[in-house]
Amino acid sequence: MEYEQILIRISGKDRRGLTADVMEVLARYGAQILDVGQANIHSSLTMGILIRIDASSSGGVMKELLFKATELGVTIGFAPVTDDEYEEWVARQGKNRYILTILGRSIGATQIEAAAKAVASHNLNIDNIRRLTGRMSLRNPVKNVRACIEFSVRGTLADREALQSELMKLSPELGFDFSFQKDDMYRRMRRLICFDMDSTLIQTECIDELAARHGVGEEVAAITAAAMRGEIDFKESFTRRVALLKGLDVSVMQDIAEHLPITEGVDRMMSVLKTCGYKIAILSGGFTYFGEYLQRKYGIDYVYANELEVGDDGKLTGRYMGDVVDGRRKADLLRLIAQMEKVNLAQTIAVGDGANDLPMLSTAGLGIAFHAKPRVVANARQSINTIGLDGVLYFLGFKDTYLGELGKL
Repeated sequence: MEYEQILIRISGKDRRGLTADVMEVLARYGAQILDVGQANIHSSLTMGILIRIDASSSGGVMKELLFKATELGVTIGFAPVTDDEYEEWVARQGKNRYILTILGRSIGATQIEAAAKAVASHNLNIDNIRRLTGRMSLRNPVKNVRACIEFSVRGTLADREALQSELMKLSPELGFDFSFQKDDMYRRMRRLICFDMDSTLIQTECIDELAARHGVGEEVAAITAAAMRGEIDFKESFTRRVALLKGLDVSVMQDIAEHLPITEGVDRMMSVLKTCGYKIAILSGGFTYFGEYLQRKYGIDYVYANELEVGDDGKLTGRYMGDVVDGRRKADLLRLIAQMEKVNLAQTIAVGDGANDLPMLSTAGLGIAFHAKPRVVANARQSINTIGLDGVLYFLGFKDTYLGELGKL
């Protein structure tokens, strides 16, 4: 018996039951489905079906499908696929697959063109494109609008760093953020996410808030800024800043905690992560008091930060207790928690903004710089600068349709 492969292309207005009707015809002829794909855009359908069928039946099946297409009001076309062409296609399936995610307040043709050209210039082919964010209403626009497109690309990437650098350059020029990840089992099975706290989960530096209450705000802010830029060793800067807090009444910490400016998207993101079973940690160079406040608010699993020493008079002594949670300590804690939770490091995520976050960003399977300092963005593989912290969810592959089911759109 002689067989042949036929690629069937169907396009037109979508309608309920169309796929079933086409498959009914193919089933009658005993067609083997080698590949199938379908996309719907604004009620317009495009479908491709690659079949293998007895050569003596191919004329009959194409004739019936043409009649069925007329009945359904769609256009149908056929193309033969030789054995060699099919085997070449099969061989390409073994090539590395990557996921490029671009997001921002608005994504248009300019951004998509730039991303597509970048991957093409590195010998990668786009297999699939999907929109992760929901459809935008023209009459009832929402606040904090966001747009996200995900490309599935395939090929042999000779220089990943060069592609990363190209995307990093395009990102601020065209106003979008990006994530470029290898599409493997670990990307689809992330389990542990670790956050910096100050200027990441909250839009302030807690030590600056304490300093302002104590009248030493300018002195502490200057040291903080230098430390975040990587100009001063974190431990040294931390010791100097804490010393300036000596004599501050500890009662002010509660008022600061109750009025922390939560970063855009945190509520939505935390709800989704908890619902989906992620383990969540705060690894902060800030203070445990504020970390534990957020822990109670969001059900966070782990908090590691710095403990301020309080004297018998209820005032800060200007000293801290235990080891400073600096950059190296954050990376060590990420490894420790992953070991405790029996999670492969490739399944971990780290998010932060400062130079002291770089070690944990490079240790995690997915390191994300969030509204970060230039040095951090330059050294991170992924960054978010245009939208809120819930942008992390899109880098994990969540679609707004999934998030809507969780009741958090």
